[in-house]
Amino acid sequence: MTQTISIPVWAFVLIILFAGVTFASHFLFPSVRWFFRKRAERVIARVNKNLQRPIEPFKLARRYDMIQRLIYDPEVTQAVVDHARENGVPENVAFEKARSYAREIVPSFSATAYFSIGIRFARWLSKSLYRIQLGTLDRRRMAEIDPNAAVVFVINHRSNMDYVLVTYLAANAGALSYAVGEWARVWPLSPIIRAMGAYFIRRNSRGALYRKVLARYVQMATRAGVSQAVFPEGGLTLDGKLAPPRTGLLNYIVEDFDPARREVIFIPVALNYDRVLEDTILIAAHNAGTRRFRPPLVNVLRRVGRHFWQRITGRFHNFGTASVSFGEPLELSAFAATADGDLTQVLAETLMQRIADVTPVPGVPLVARHLLANAPIGTGQLVQDVTETLKLLQAKRVPRPRRPADDVVTDALNRLEARRLIRRDGDVISITDLGAPILTYYANSIAHHFDAVRESLPVSATRQT
Repeated sequence: MTQTISIPVWAFVLIILFAGVTFASHFLFPSVRWFFRKRAERVIARVNKNLQRPIEPFKLARRYDMIQRLIYDPEVTQAVVDHARENGVPENVAFEKARSYAREIVPSFSATAYFSIGIRFARWLSKSLYRIQLGTLDRRRMAEIDPNAAVVFVINHRSNMDYVLVTYLAANAGALSYAVGEWARVWPLSPIIRAMGAYFIRRNSRGALYRKVLARYVQMATRAGVSQAVFPEGGLTLDGKLAPPRTGLLNYIVEDFDPARREVIFIPVALNYDRVLEDTILIAAHNAGTRRFRPPLVNVLRRVGRHFWQRITGRFHNFGTASVSFGEPLELSAFAATADGDLTQVLAETLMQRIADVTPVPGVPLVARHLLANAPIGTGQLVQDVTETLKLLQAKRVPRPRRPADDVVTDALNRLEARRLIRRDGDVISITDLGAPILTYYANSIAHHFDAVRESLPVSATRQT
């Protein structure tokens, strides 16, 4: 028992490693997990006291458990069998494919990351880049929403800043679960976005197995009352106009809807900007006829570096106004009782119309439309036209700038001139070759408001752009 033995160094090292792993797995790791779990529970308890809608247990479940629950769902299991039969592959191969889809879709929500880091970052970034303006919001109607209902924010998609802006403005309502596209499935964005509770979707996937896994996840989240945010246009607008809705995610919710189990309430959200960060990239993609608009990394770094240099030198103020409006909520049970035809299609069109009705009219898009219609034009005439248009939009209860018309025009012209989109010759303003497509992009974002009131607008504002 007390005799000395000799062993090779490599064997001794292996023994030490195995001992260390055993100690960590049986004593250290459980203690560390317990510490962070208790800390997370305290964060959740504190946060829930200040939220209108407490964080749902569904979002707090371990990611591994959610993946297991999803892939063993009876409907997913049947889809696995069907996929194996149709493609002539073993069922275990089809099952592993379903598992990979589930891993791709299911988020790993962290309350600490969302509320301690995400919300603060969203607030700082939104306020540092833009002057935030709240357009239409019926606080009384919002307060009357059933706290047990599953709330789905339906948002028009103009910029990747949409995620940040809505997260900040809806911070008191609860933790939103976003449906994000494949652009975000890259490191290091992927783990960060998962921790914020977002789930990834393949916009153009036509595989039945993938669609079933995605559908069941969305339906499980809706049944559990998770607050979600979806972009019915299916992607960023390339020409500035509101795009026709795509019904995929909405259809998943409608198919599984049971008013006796849980009400679903859709809240339309409309966003618009004086400056969309990606405008030139989106316009180039539109002109090329493709939705592939990933800019080279060098260009991104150059822009970020220029922006930080402007901040350091004190030359950056903001990108103008970012305006957000909330439309009339829609209860699915009441809507389904009166809708005719394809419920999902009618629902999507109704929600897009409610978004269109409350789309804000910031200063730059408004001035851009008048310039496209009348340039070259004098500053005085431009101010007069904008004044008349603001009065008409006010009568229509369209969200608009609250500043005097001359301030709106001056601010917009300064921003457009700084980007070399317009040229001033004394008091006369004209549009540069670079400016025409960009001004058209911004004018398109509010075109539907002008179409609605075209008969009443001054002549100089009613010409086609």
